[in-house]
Amino acid sequence: MARKQISKPQISDTGIQFPDKQAGVFDYAEWLSGLKRRIREAQVRAAIAVNTELVRLYWQIGHEILHRQRQQGWGSKVVERLARDLKAEFPEMSGFSRANIMYMRAFAAAWTEEEIVQAPLGQLTWYHHLALLDKLDTRELRLAYARLAAKNGWSRNVMVHHIELKTAERQGKALTNFQATLTGSDSDLAQQVLKDPYQLEFLGLAEGVRENRLRQALVDRVSDFLLELGAGFAYVGKKVTLEVGGDTFELDLLFYHLRLHCYVVVELKTGKFRPEHVGQLSFYMTAVDRQLKSPQDGPTIGLLLCKSRNGVVAEYALENFCKPIGISSYELGGHLPEGISGALPNLRQIEEALKD
Repeated sequence: MARKQISKPQISDTGIQFPDKQAGVFDYAEWLSGLKRRIREAQVRAAIAVNTELVRLYWQIGHEILHRQRQQGWGSKVVERLARDLKAEFPEMSGFSRANIMYMRAFAAAWTEEEIVQAPLGQLTWYHHLALLDKLDTRELRLAYARLAAKNGWSRNVMVHHIELKTAERQGKALTNFQATLTGSDSDLAQQVLKDPYQLEFLGLAEGVRENRLRQALVDRVSDFLLELGAGFAYVGKKVTLEVGGDTFELDLLFYHLRLHCYVVVELKTGKFRPEHVGQLSFYMTAVDRQLKSPQDGPTIGLLLCKSRNGVVAEYALENFCKPIGISSYELGGHLPEGISGALPNLRQIEEALKD
């Protein structure tokens, strides 16, 4: 009787491969990679579940404190007593300080239990919620930044950065003609994509800077500029050269928006908006449509970034214009005047003062 031949595993650069009669050659490395991915996904789901339950617990503690203070006349000292008793019972947990329990009380006063377990609030960590309570005074703004943080996957620190830049307050505030030039859903999304004003303080440039210097600074700090533009923008290039009728023209900055599936031409102006800027930008957009745009791409969008704008003049310039264009201003911040920066304390002096 012939002995059954047993295939041996083969070792290759990609890992150990086990021959399999029914499925062909089994790639161990690919299988292991898939397992790792599933384990990580399970860890994320577990972490989200733990976070959701922790946030719910904190809300319930805060709600019960509020209830007893309102209905039974408990004073503020109950928070100190509760913090002491919970820390004694759960010494390994760091969330039962007096300050954190006061946050639980404020958290319960700000939201209902149904709201904190649903999107977007249910997708945020407790540290996100602390920042929302600390940095913002209104329910509307807290909800707006919660939506942005959940949608874009912002960490707590990135969310605080956007709160300080007033990103939500500036979102969708650019003056545009999108309703007349884009379809319904694209029009709404494109409007929300643009802001006014754009905060370019990270460039460290003074007022009166030349356009070439501003353009180069944005390219040098393109990662920061992309963060300010918002999610979905991909950088294509600066001073993109296009030839039209034997003449060459340069676009200041060219981006592609991944959600709108279209090119975005950004034209920089260091002065006040003027109506002729629209015609220049429209020409560049036509060149992009004819030379770069594919059939699958949406209509090219133009963004004029000016140092300042007259809203009425901008509205007149865009009325009855057939191409989708937005007009926004920007703020540089500028340097400190000479003589002041040298008078500021340095880090060592600050540390010494804090010690004292």
